[in-house]
Amino acid sequence: MTDREPPRRRVPGPARPAERPRAGARAGARPGPGARPRRSPSGPGPRLQGPRTIRLGSPRPRLRLVGVTITLIMAVFVGRLLQIQAVDADSFTTAAQKNRVVVHEIAPERGAVTDRKGVELATSVDAYDITADPSMFGREQTHVKDAPEQAAALLAPILGKDEEEVAAQLGGTGRYALLATRQTPQVWTQIKDLKNAFQEKATKDRPSILAGVFQEPTSKRVYPNGDLAAGILGWVNSEGKGAGGLEAQYETSLAGTPGEVRYAQAGGRQVPTAGGSEHPAVAGTDVRLTLDRDIQWAAQQAITDQVKKSKADRGYVIVQDTRTGEILALANAPGFDPNDLRHADVDALGNPALQDAYEPGSTSKIMSMAAVLEENKATPGTHVTVPGELRRGDRIFHDDIAHGTWHLTLNGVLAKSSNIGTILATGQLGGTQQQANRVLHSYLHKFGIGSPTGLGFPGETSGILAPPDKWNTSQQYTIPFGQGLSINAVQAASVYSTIANGGVRTEPTLVKATKGPDGRWAPTDPAKKTRVVSDRTAKTLATMLESVVDDKEGTGTSARIPGYRVAGKTGTANRVDPKTGLYRGYTASFAGFAPADKPRVTVYCAIQNPTKGGYFGGQICGPIYKSVMEFALKTLQVPPTGAAPARLPTTFEP
Repeated sequence: MTDREPPRRRVPGPARPAERPRAGARAGARPGPGARPRRSPSGPGPRLQGPRTIRLGSPRPRLRLVGVTITLIMAVFVGRLLQIQAVDADSFTTAAQKNRVVVHEIAPERGAVTDRKGVELATSVDAYDITADPSMFGREQTHVKDAPEQAAALLAPILGKDEEEVAAQLGGTGRYALLATRQTPQVWTQIKDLKNAFQEKATKDRPSILAGVFQEPTSKRVYPNGDLAAGILGWVNSEGKGAGGLEAQYETSLAGTPGEVRYAQAGGRQVPTAGGSEHPAVAGTDVRLTLDRDIQWAAQQAITDQVKKSKADRGYVIVQDTRTGEILALANAPGFDPNDLRHADVDALGNPALQDAYEPGSTSKIMSMAAVLEENKATPGTHVTVPGELRRGDRIFHDDIAHGTWHLTLNGVLAKSSNIGTILATGQLGGTQQQANRVLHSYLHKFGIGSPTGLGFPGETSGILAPPDKWNTSQQYTIPFGQGLSINAVQAASVYSTIANGGVRTEPTLVKATKGPDGRWAPTDPAKKTRVVSDRTAKTLATMLESVVDDKEGTGTSARIPGYRVAGKTGTANRVDPKTGLYRGYTASFAGFAPADKPRVTVYCAIQNPTKGGYFGGQICGPIYKSVMEFALKTLQVPPTGAAPARLPTTFEP
């Protein structure tokens, strides 16, 4: 290797000016072949193009854009926060509470209805409303596509409902669905057992499909005696409200005041640590009736059997305490069972004994006789010659049986129930027929005809009694013997109780006392009393009514009760068909009280349109009167008086 001299570093001298392009060459033109390369100004070698320098833009505009964007986003968040926490805070709080807080109404215990001795006729037992939260049956919650259908298949047979209907409720919107009301504890026990069984098999990926089914405690109305006194008691509808009878009349008192319970929930379960509140319900008022359950049963059995035997439309029996006006029994046939209205006959619902208006017939003659005696126009022994027929106005009147001329006393007119004799007797009430009409009308009104009974019962009829100046030619002669006016059965019983009570009418009563939340029994207001006829007239009428039952000429001999003096009156009236408005069939009736000389009990019976076995009042209602009166006297332990009847004469020798 030979030594070489190291290269010498060139010291740059002053820069030379750039050479100008030769003539004919253009700036920037590419050199042709053979052209000498351009030298770099810094060195003797060729001059090469260097890499281009990239200069960054200013970051300030971008920073400004990002800052403005963030500011706007934060402004939106701050504005929303202000809206939630300040402007609309109450509404959002309410909405949150609505979704989180569960509010259940606590149904109050409905007041019981008892008879006069405290025996329950209507009471309430524990029950449950079965509810559901449809939002808990969704696919996202249950991870099951057809959760509503599967749950419905399990619940429908227990609830006795259609499976498709239940599935539609479970698959609906909202947070609440009422599946069934007032179910027995046994029903909820079955559902609860199913829930527990499915809960044991539940996993995180497959929750229980019955988790969204719940219960709400409530009560169910039951009537321990079935159809006994159903016409009086009425019933409670599916909403728990009285819909008929005393249940409707005393709804406000019986229902009580609902309570309320609030608690927080999550996932259908109560959150124990979230607190809650409860306002207890106030129980309803208990109502004690004047009814005696045993007497009610006897009356209902008797009238039901006779209505079936006579193939009649319906019938009623009223039993009343003559001294107080309290109704001891009020029976209708056919009846219904308020525990099971699904199988009840619509025509049997209600209380026909108070809601039917009908012409009473001869039982109404007692009021005509009261007017004649009170006005001193006759005495029980007054002679009345009764022809076989009587022409008045454009009509000819007959008695219920054809006869020649009868020679009857006024007592005999009542005992034989003569229409003609009654027309002749009441014609003496005034100098003219119009005057007589006005006098008779005043007595009918005082006996309560055409006016409410005072019970205030839903749907009660006041009957029909036209003003005397509106009585047509027929009415002014038919009203004295019970046609041309209408009454209800309680009004008819009240007439006889008025006579039995010495001529003082005491408004009928059904409610004896009530017991409020304080647990104290409060008696109802005393019944209104009105003097109708004198005590002397009432005692005379009682003696005359004995002839109807005791005398062999009387029409009510089938009502005799061994050992007791019985006062009574038969009735057989042409009946107005409510469907056509025309007379068709008959109303058979019997009314009276016992003991006749010391009255304690009134019994009234009426049967509408009997079609088998006769239709006379004494024939088909007399035996009912006898059986019910005997039972009532024994139940109330009323002893016979032991006195012999007066036995007034019924005929006279001309």
